[in-house]
Amino acid sequence: MNATMTYIVGFAVALILAVSLTPLVKRFAFKIGAIDKPNARKVHTRIMPRLGGLAIYLAFIGSFFLLLPFIPEGLLSAYDTNLIRAMLAGGTIIVLTGALDDRFELSAKVKLMFQLVAACVVVFGFDVKIDLLNIPFGQDMQEISSWLSIPLTIFWIVGVTNAINLIDGLDGLAAGVSGIAIGTILIMACFLGFEPIILMSSLLLGGILGFLVFNFHPAKIFMGDSGSLFLGFSLATLSMIGFKQVTIVSFVTPLLIIGVPMADTFFAIIRRWVNKRPIFAPDKGHLHHCLRELGFSHRKTVLIIYGVAAFFGACAIVQSIVVQSHAANWVTFVVISLLVFAMQIGAELIGIVDKTKRPLLNLLARMRMKPHHERGK
Repeated sequence: MNATMTYIVGFAVALILAVSLTPLVKRFAFKIGAIDKPNARKVHTRIMPRLGGLAIYLAFIGSFFLLLPFIPEGLLSAYDTNLIRAMLAGGTIIVLTGALDDRFELSAKVKLMFQLVAACVVVFGFDVKIDLLNIPFGQDMQEISSWLSIPLTIFWIVGVTNAINLIDGLDGLAAGVSGIAIGTILIMACFLGFEPIILMSSLLLGGILGFLVFNFHPAKIFMGDSGSLFLGFSLATLSMIGFKQVTIVSFVTPLLIIGVPMADTFFAIIRRWVNKRPIFAPDKGHLHHCLRELGFSHRKTVLIIYGVAAFFGACAIVQSIVVQSHAANWVTFVVISLLVFAMQIGAELIGIVDKTKRPLLNLLARMRMKPHHERGK
């Protein structure tokens, strides 16, 4: 079986496993009491089974080991195998942590501790870390000293892991956004020819799409923390190990891939700081909440966010292509500037930080009115 067929078969096997396993996981969740009860902060109105992330994880792991004997010899080097082991080991710790939280509702500190353990396993157990960085307007990739590389890698893994967890508020939202991000990584890895990332992304994407059959609105099962944390961890490791040694990829590309969850997390921190609330205190001010308040239906809200995620993914792909040119740094600068401007305008329009404070929109309004005042003098 050649490489391309390996990826296609792996995707199909993961998809079939996820479709087959999710109903079994649903029954298991009810049996052990891993359920989500409705409250004032949540959108659903009936008791729902959690633990759906276990189906994604089992489909991912199962398809990998089923495919392993058929992987062409020489397709994966010893280095590639080490990267895969790092992802599997850390991902197992993460999914077990999430599963325990789905059943027993662990405290934020306990979950953070296990996330740090998983990140440390990746860094210290398998020596996988960010060691090259593209400095804006620099000529070459700059090597990072170990004292900075280790905390930077751990911060990245833990940060992205929690970013996906924060957007898990509507049926199919976190799974779909993660699927779009992983699909983006898969396309870029195909362009770059990075075999282990193509393989792992194909398996993950198959598992996510199979689970979405039961998770899209109206959902029959929630992914729970077992799913959101696992997908966040997978995105963090794939985006890091997939491009950390490729000099043609700008430092901004991984941020674009996970643009929606990272932006939502950033605005959540600002919103809670402005309102003088604890950073980790849950609220109903996330992107999906704001769109719902504007009158969009559950399904339309999810599809709008899918569209935004796809736009970020397209920007990441374009960025990875044009960054090979001599004007790459200026392209990066323009892309970042336009996206930041658009994000701020969008945030003020939907009130994701504050419903009353709209500094940029007010500034634009004053600039538009100024010529009329000048003509009247």
